[in-house]
Amino acid sequence: MINFDYFAPLSLREALSILDKQRGKAKVLAGGTDLIIQMKDGHAAPDVIVDLKGIPELNRLEWKEGKALHIGAAVPLNKIAAFPPVKSKYGMLGTACSLIGSLQLRNRATAGGNICNAAPSADSAPPLICLGARAIIAKKGAKKWAVPLEDFFKGPGKTCLESDEILVEIEVPKPLIGSTGCYLRHIPRNEMDIAVVGVAVFLVLNKARKCKTAKIALGAVAPTPVRAIQAESMLPGNALTDELIEQVAAAAAEAASPISDVRGSADYRKEIIRVLTLRALKKAAA
Repeated sequence: MINFDYFAPLSLREALSILDKQRGKAKVLAGGTDLIIQMKDGHAAPDVIVDLKGIPELNRLEWKEGKALHIGAAVPLNKIAAFPPVKSKYGMLGTACSLIGSLQLRNRATAGGNICNAAPSADSAPPLICLGARAIIAKKGAKKWAVPLEDFFKGPGKTCLESDEILVEIEVPKPLIGSTGCYLRHIPRNEMDIAVVGVAVFLVLNKARKCKTAKIALGAVAPTPVRAIQAESMLPGNALTDELIEQVAAAAAEAASPISDVRGSADYRKEIIRVLTLRALKKAAA
């Protein structure tokens, strides 16, 4: 049995003060779907748990025409996926949020927790990176600051957050005219499984359906989610022909450094990257 002190602050200021006093002895909880399992398995034994669900800023879910999307770190995944602006403007993010865990788990789990847990296979990470999302971070005595999400991850289970800092929200820029995207993943089962490979594709197309901007982000194939920069560079200025899409998909597979484990070999994962990138590009360009 793990003994710990429990705090449920009702303001961001109070939560930051608690973390500042605890000096690394505390763990924050938003949904708790990762932390509680880690504690049960003996991988985490915090002296203090700080429950963030009662803090208004962390429960913000807001979008206004021409403005950024704001997702508080404690907003449940199902609420994000069902939010009309997410469904209509940020479709691949809604898709990713609807794939994580089970229906019951998504009523509790949060996108903030999904990225702070920093699993390489986090489903929300590749779409958010492609969408240019930023992590808004707070610390006692400092102004909030923003970190591009692709710089947020430092390794498996590691982020740029210090022990006295809190992810307040995820800010996603307003949609670009002509933008489209797609997130696909491969799992051994139909549900309730961790991605063997995840691929997000973001495109901005002109009226002639030529690519103006492209981003491709990969999950579960490196210590952190990664951009396929070389593959992306092949798209701008070109029409998305079948031949080009095949070439880009092959280049995306080379951007990864997957491991071999019980869920698949490195070569198998590279082939899945190629296949999913090809499918995602075709779906996004359709």
